[in-house]
Amino acid sequence: MDKPGPASPSNPDSASADQRKHKKLPRTVVVLGLVSFFNDFASDIVIPLIPILLATVLAAGPLALGLIEGVADAIASLLKLWSGRHSDVMSGRRKGLAVAGYTLSNMARPLLGLAGSWPMILVLRSIDRVGKGLRSAPRDALVADATPPHMHGYAFGYHRAMDNGGAVAGSLAAAAVLAWSGLSLTEVILWSAVPGIAAVLLLGVGVQDEKTAVAHAAAHVPVVLPPLRWSVLSRPMRRYLLVLMLFTFARASETFILLLGHQLDVGTVELLLMWSALNLCKAATSTWGGQLADRLGRGSLMLIGWATFSLSFLMLGMVEQSAALWAVSIFYGLCAGMSEGAERAIISDYAAPRERGTAFGWYHLMVGIAAIPAGLLFGSIWQFQSAAMAFFFAGGLAACAALLLRVWAWPVRKVNVVDR
Repeated sequence: MDKPGPASPSNPDSASADQRKHKKLPRTVVVLGLVSFFNDFASDIVIPLIPILLATVLAAGPLALGLIEGVADAIASLLKLWSGRHSDVMSGRRKGLAVAGYTLSNMARPLLGLAGSWPMILVLRSIDRVGKGLRSAPRDALVADATPPHMHGYAFGYHRAMDNGGAVAGSLAAAAVLAWSGLSLTEVILWSAVPGIAAVLLLGVGVQDEKTAVAHAAAHVPVVLPPLRWSVLSRPMRRYLLVLMLFTFARASETFILLLGHQLDVGTVELLLMWSALNLCKAATSTWGGQLADRLGRGSLMLIGWATFSLSFLMLGMVEQSAALWAVSIFYGLCAGMSEGAERAIISDYAAPRERGTAFGWYHLMVGIAAIPAGLLFGSIWQFQSAAMAFFFAGGLAACAALLLRVWAWPVRKVNVVDR
């Protein structure tokens, strides 16, 4: 039987099949999206309750919340550079680090329900973020390894959509349980272990390292990587990371939105529903935004995302009623989701395949360096000035970062680059 010939005008079926193939996400990316869905299902049963737990049970204020979130994110980001680099040294065998990271987070996170003081929450939240530090850069590199370059925006957008979808499911589940079951905050947090275990099992059985990387390692080919120095990075990447670091000073934890709601006397169940709505909006626009970034360029989507972030936080500074808080949160979620895929896809544009883990490690490290001062600064302005002043400050700083992105660190658009 004759085999089909190459795609040509005389062989339209083959051309059509090839086109569909290049529009379909790889199995590894799909499964990693499901892993993130279940992990964030578990995480967002817990995370929205932390500011409420601090403000009610533990009598801690916005400064404590800023310290907890800043330290936790910084610890994670410092580890991400090591784990990303290590996955490159291991010739792209990244799955083991990802499994270890998801396992550690899902062991520590349920214990937050048993914490008796805010320093204990700081310790457990930091352990949770150690797990995130181990898994994030290798997982992002796995996504890039498995995806054709022209689809990186789509792949990362899909992954962020599943991540945000899990946050929707987790916060809705927490709201439903608190509203109808009579369980305490502690018991709800302990139950977060169930979807967390599902995430770890799914990753363990459903994802494999790329075959080319495994074959490379099996052949004992020595891995030669550039020195782990800032100066080795390309100038465009260094500029982008520095501007991203500045933007991180403005990007205060979204849990401050919940704390603002608590100060406006919004009930716990309603706050969980609002958190769910925010993440649903992010999930709804993430995949579409990633596809749009592939077509129009990553920089355009980043600029839109950062500018609307600035506008959202300026509006949050003027919120005085729960209805306005809902409206601004939904607007923020829709705009934030649209640019999430582009932010990571830019890193894959700048990095060679064998250095992707290291590149994503640098990305997460730069974000983490700014995390502690950003959280402390936002929390301090809130505690010693006002919530409005904190949101105004963050909104203004985000506008400055957006301007610098456009005039100084504009990403180079790459189209149909074959690097696999």
